[in-house]
Amino acid sequence: MRIRVGIGGWTFAPWRGIFYPDALPHARELAFASRAVTSIEVNGTFYRTQTAKTFATWAAQVPDGFVFSLKAVRYATNRRVLAEAGDSITAFMTSGLVEMGDKLGPINWQFAPTKAFDADDFGAFLGLLPARVDGVPIRHAVEVRHPSFCCAEFVALARKHNVAIVLADSPDYPTLADTTSDFVYARLQDAKADIETGYDAPAFDSWARRAEAWARGETPQDLPTFGTEAAPVKPRDVFLFMINGAKERAPAAAQALMARVSA
Repeated sequence: MRIRVGIGGWTFAPWRGIFYPDALPHARELAFASRAVTSIEVNGTFYRTQTAKTFATWAAQVPDGFVFSLKAVRYATNRRVLAEAGDSITAFMTSGLVEMGDKLGPINWQFAPTKAFDADDFGAFLGLLPARVDGVPIRHAVEVRHPSFCCAEFVALARKHNVAIVLADSPDYPTLADTTSDFVYARLQDAKADIETGYDAPAFDSWARRAEAWARGETPQDLPTFGTEAAPVKPRDVFLFMINGAKERAPAAAQALMARVSA
């Protein structure tokens, strides 16, 4: 299994001079970033649907082995009744994202911090997520940010549908570290601007140790879990994104963590 470490997006003006060379053309930013980290979470897909041509163009600019994560369109998740999201889910999933081929990684379905857990409604939503699109296997993750999701019933639902629960290292949202799918998806959002790499060395060592445990199929014992059953022990792909927090530090943070993991 592979541990991938990345950032959120590739267009951010403060990265000029500290990540991107000043003279680098803006059109070359994705090519540059994709050779400095091993994954990028695309946030723009949350706000509007892209075209098949755009997805193919992105994929053509990155090297072999690089994988994008796409944040799913907000119209599917920012709604009162999730069970009614079928049309929005279908429109997003058939918009051409499979043109990315093997550069397509997990889809992150992000929910508003005010969205509370309703077992029947959320279970219906998970049932709408397609396992394949045009024959291409799709991996799904759900980023829930309301404390009501910190319960065994939610963990069981996610595991039933083979959907990963996004682990947030955040001062604002709860941390759910239950492993519920064949991959792990973590968003590290507590970077500090006064630290050149966002996190300090002990924190990086801890996250590297956890990532390697997940990749081996183990469950780290120092993070909160809420399920009543242990996750199966099997190797997993791991995605860790340095995102939000002090965003100007994200590329340095990702590279510092990459230097500590063995896969």
